[in-house]
Amino acid sequence: MKAISYARYGGPEVLEYGEVPDPRVGPDSVLVRVRAAAVNPVDWKCRDGHLDAILQPVFPVVPGWDVSGVVVRPGASVTEFTVGDEVIGYVREDFLSRGTFAEYVAAPVRTLARKPRNLSFEEAAGLPLTGLTAYQVLTKALRVKRGETVLVHAAAGGVGSIAVQLGRHLGARVIGTASERNHAFVRGLGGEPVTYGAVP
Repeated sequence: MKAISYARYGGPEVLEYGEVPDPRVGPDSVLVRVRAAAVNPVDWKCRDGHLDAILQPVFPVVPGWDVSGVVVRPGASVTEFTVGDEVIGYVREDFLSRGTFAEYVAAPVRTLARKPRNLSFEEAAGLPLTGLTAYQVLTKALRVKRGETVLVHAAAGGVGSIAVQLGRHLGARVIGTASERNHAFVRGLGGEPVTYGAVP
């Protein structure tokens, strides 16, 4: 299959496009035909070697953790998905090797969810990492409750814009820092925009 990969750490110049081995589908995994994959800051940090101390590389590395696509083959033990299901996933392993910047990815079932019908594949691919980050912070770490006030920095960014919406959904008042040009956007998400340094 075709994929983007790198065989050593470095800048964008180490990226190559070409043939890599097809992924193997284990009993608890699903083979997904990739329709879209999101690029996150962690992808270039991994490529540059900044996470080498915690994520061992198995070169060549196919980058990418976020994906949206269509199930083409479920593993032998998989009952949650069937051929043709549209899915999204945060497909991160404990080491760097098989990512989502490829034609196909073998994704463990635990990393997948059904793609929201109202989102395009491109929109859906941008949801897993940012969405999980915002969700885990608000519901697991902070345990936000109705009537509380939440401050979201960079409220017009990827994680921030989702955190604003989730905070409002949880019944919280959400104040979001953003540059003035993004105030209307933050307001449209349900937040109260302020310029950084002017938090009430």
